[in-house]
Amino acid sequence: MAAKKASAGKKGSSPNVYKYFKVDKDKITRGRKNCSRCGKGVFMSKHKDRNTCGKCGLTEFNQ
Repeated sequence: MAAKKASAGKKGSSPNVYKYFKVDKDKITRGRKNCSRCGKGVFMSKHKDRNTCGKCGLTEFNQ
């Protein structure tokens, strides 16, 4: 019987999610834009000329 592989951790969790927020004393601000289709909690990635959602694929071009 083949041995089972150990799971790598929670699927879908991001270890770098702390980089998406900035804390200043009593105030918390979001560092990235939320996706307009997916809603709160889904951040868009920053590129040189656009913002992209990794979940639904929505792309917004910067001007």
